This record gives sequence, C-alpha cells and structure tokens, in this order.
Amino acid sequence: MFQQVKVALSGAQILFVAFGALVLVPLLTGLNPAMALLGAGLGTLLFQLCTGRQVPIFLGSSFAFIGPIIYSMQTWGQGATMFGLFFAGFMYFVFAAIVKWRGMALVNKLLPPVVIGPVIMIIGLSVANAASNMAMGRAGGQQVMPYETSLLLAAISLATTITVTIFARGMFKLVPILVGVTVGYIAAAFMGVVDFAKVANAPWFAAPVFHSPEVNWAAALFMLPVAIAPAIEHIGGVMAIGGVTGKDYTKTPGLHRTLAGDGLGVCVAGLIGGPPVTTYAEVTGAVMITRNFNPVVMTWAAIFAIAMAFFGKFNALLQSIPMPVMGGIMVLLFGTIASIGLKTLIEAKVDLMEPRNLVIISVVLTAGIGGLELKFGSFGLVGVGLCSVLALVLNLILPSKSASHDGIVEGQDI
Repeated sequence: MFQQVKVALSGAQILFVAFGALVLVPLLTGLNPAMALLGAGLGTLLFQLCTGRQVPIFLGSSFAFIGPIIYSMQTWGQGATMFGLFFAGFMYFVFAAIVKWRGMALVNKLLPPVVIGPVIMIIGLSVANAASNMAMGRAGGQQVMPYETSLLLAAISLATTITVTIFARGMFKLVPILVGVTVGYIAAAFMGVVDFAKVANAPWFAAPVFHSPEVNWAAALFMLPVAIAPAIEHIGGVMAIGGVTGKDYTKTPGLHRTLAGDGLGVCVAGLIGGPPVTTYAEVTGAVMITRNFNPVVMTWAAIFAIAMAFFGKFNALLQSIPMPVMGGIMVLLFGTIASIGLKTLIEAKVDLMEPRNLVIISVVLTAGIGGLELKFGSFGLVGVGLCSVLALVLNLILPSKSASHDGIVEGQDI
C-alpha cells in the first residue's frame, strides 16, 4: 500500500513538472485548458497502450502548433482547427510506417538537420510578434491593458523565469514556466488587474465543455506538414529517455510503436479540442533526477491530469491569468525554440558555405518570418506548414556537393 502511494505521489510530481508548459499552449491559442489536461491524460494512456507501458514518457501540449493554431482559429474557426489537429496525427503514422519499413535511414535522408533546423527556428520566430504584443498588453491591434502596467507584469514574469532557468537547482530547475507564471500572477493580483469574479462564480466541479469538430480539408492539409517537426522531436525524446534509463526503446517496444502511440494521442487530443501532445524534456529531466524509471508513474500523472480537467474553479483560475504575464513568458519561450533550431544546425556542423544549404535555410527563414502564403483556391499553406514543405522539397531536388562534384568529373571524362 505504501509503495502504491509513493508511486502515485511520484506521478503527481511529474504532472507538476509538466504543468506549466502543458497549460501554456491552450492559454496562448484560445483553446480550453481543461481540454489540454484531458488530452494530455488520455494521450499518455493511449501511448502506454500502444507501447505496452514500457516507456516512462508523459505527453503534454506541443509548442510547435502554437502559431498554426492561432492562424487556423482566426482563419477557419475552432471546429475546423480541431479537425486539422486531428488530421495532423496521421503524420506520425506515416513516420511510424517509414521506420517500420526502412528504419531511421530513410527518415534521416528525407529530414536532415538542414531541413529540421530552420523549420524549428520558424516555429519560434513566426509568433515572436504575438509575444511582444501580449507583453505590451495589445490584442487585435488594440491596447486592451495599460501599457506601463503590461510591460511591468511582463518584465516580472520574464525575469522570474530567467532567474529560475539559470540559478535554480534540482526539481525547481524543471519548472521555470510554472514559477514565472505564478510570480507574475501574484504581482498582477496585487496590482488589481486580475478578475477574480469568474473564479468565484465557477463551480468546483464541472465537465469540460466539448466543441464539435468541423470537417475542413483546407485546415487539415495546413496542419499536416506542421507535425513533421514534433514527430522528429518525438524521436529525439524517446532516445533521450532511453539514455537516462539505459534501455533502447527504439528496439523494444520499437520506434514505430512509440510514434504510433504519440500520433494516436495527437488525434484524440485534437478531436476533443486540446492541443496536440508530444514528449517533454522536463519530464525526462525529472526522471533523471528522481531515478524513478517506473512507467506506472506516468500512468498516475495521466490520471491526475484527467481528474484536474474536471475542476471548474481551477480552470477558471487559469483563464484569469492576465495577458502580459503570459507575454513575458512567451518572449523567452519562443526565442528558446528558435535557439534550439540554431543548435540543431550547429551540432550537425551544417556548412553554410555550401550554396545548397544556404539556399534551403534562407528560403525557409524568409518565407516563415515574412508570412509568405501559397494559395490554391480555398486551400492555403503558410507558416510552419509551408516552411516544412519548402525545406523538404528543396532538400530533395537540390544536388548535394558530392553530387555536383561527381557531375563535373563525369563531364570532364566525357
């Protein structure tokens, strides 16, 4: 009995570590935080079902979809966005099939660092403007909160997050977003800009409000290529947790099973109105610190996440967080995502003196930051989706240095 309680408490600790990032995505995109918790819980349980509960992974909201969700919500509405997010899960099944068929060799050929790096950078940079506007208290081009108050709150949440990220030790180092939001929220409460009325009026227990998905193939095709980056991130996450536990999960239960499990979680989360789910580096860090490799811990974390989705007052509290507090966090968060993309290029030693690499990176960055849109009737590609397709196509059609060299040699021989 004591051992079961200990495992359950470890599960609560995992949810605490993942919580800040988990609820941040719906708060930034206009989705329901309760659905994010429900989607993360159900997604994790489905992942465990597909993998035979062998991998200690918890699936939480994916940052890769923030920009695309915002765009889709504004363009097609929530129902169509939900259908698009559901459809994005099928990209994981495609990767799972490729891995099962040809192993990682074909994935690495189709998606080398020169493709993945700039796409990850665009995930962060494409929504940098939204972060700055929220930090300044602006929405829809209007000043919805006093400018000075907004900047002060954003600075407090940003400074707190930076301080925890750099100076904290142990478990606190894993929750900088949660600490930053908490301190920013307390400051906002003292400044009188938090509306507690909705929290007071909310019921203690309330079933999450479901929104019906709406079949929209334009939104579906828009979201599908967005899933390329988080699918690759999943592979890295599985390898990372394997390095911590000393087990090769790419062989047992197999990378094709973990990808399928994550894809199933994405489909379900999107269908109920939550953001797509992915592996969390914070959770891997928590597993490394606690040395608790039992996958049952993640089962308890999922159960607690599902239970929290039904606490009405708690979800009302999340939705009462002032916009500049979230904006301050976003300034760091989106820059960090872009930095990870840059790190991908540096670690792979991508040669920017090679014209082929320079072309791919330049086109992707300009198209992504500039908001280039490709339209075919009612269907359009923009942002991360368009950049993923551009990078993939350019990588396939542009000759490599070795191929160009071979061509010159052959020409001389002739």
